[in-house]
Amino acid sequence: MKFHQAPTIFVGQVHLKVQNLDRSVAFYQQIIGFKVLEKTEHKAVFTADGKTPLLIVEQPENVKPLNHRDTGLYHFALLLPSRPLLAKALIHLAQSQYPLQGASDHFVSEALYLADPDGNGIEIYADRPADTWEWNNGEVNMATVGLNVQDLLAEDDGTPWQGLPEATVMGHIHLQVSELAKIEEYYVKGLGLDVVTRYGRQALFISDNGYHHHIGLNTWNSLGGKAPAENSVGLSWFTLVFPSEEIRNQKIDQLKAINAPVQEENGKFITNDPSGNTIWLVVNS
Repeated sequence: MKFHQAPTIFVGQVHLKVQNLDRSVAFYQQIIGFKVLEKTEHKAVFTADGKTPLLIVEQPENVKPLNHRDTGLYHFALLLPSRPLLAKALIHLAQSQYPLQGASDHFVSEALYLADPDGNGIEIYADRPADTWEWNNGEVNMATVGLNVQDLLAEDDGTPWQGLPEATVMGHIHLQVSELAKIEEYYVKGLGLDVVTRYGRQALFISDNGYHHHIGLNTWNSLGGKAPAENSVGLSWFTLVFPSEEIRNQKIDQLKAINAPVQEENGKFITNDPSGNTIWLVVNS
């Protein structure tokens, strides 16, 4: 998974707010297949490999339900290391009888969609080989067509599902935003990422180092929307992982040059995109 390691800039962790921590822990363990790395009264940290945090869920005080018209999370996406393992995940989800929201072929990848009990969107996917992706004038050919479920299921080897594979990574994050012009300036001029696909005036996909997308941005539900309340269910923050402090500092300078906010808090560099999505800028350890 060369697109999720140095020298590429990629999404590392996602932090969500939920209404009921125990319910969320049960879901993310039993349905998604995470291991619990750490748990307190109000927060749980999940991992696939037993050591690397990928997802954090927290139950705020006086938590409010998700408003799908606010900006924030559209979905976070867990990238599995192979197509047979995606088939195994599909079989597990079918046997668990947890409802799927979709199953799609995007040409560059195949994906399953669902939501957690609070409505936070989740994608579980496997990439097709990068040398099969079609590029035209710097844009990758992505679409959404129905997944050939039977063809995918034929990949399964019949062994029992063991939870998320250890090599699972946070493949990308897809955000709801209030508009696209300032958003594009922020992520391209500020963070130095590349536009790889546009869907008219409603969606934008960006990445580093030739990936099909590390971040998706859309206004489908949130055009003109506001950032959610601090105690609302949904996205709290996510991390962008940089290969070195030098490159992170360069991106921070670029953000400041377009008057984007960057704060340092206890050694952490934190920024907000123009739609209020919070990003922690971290360095690959």
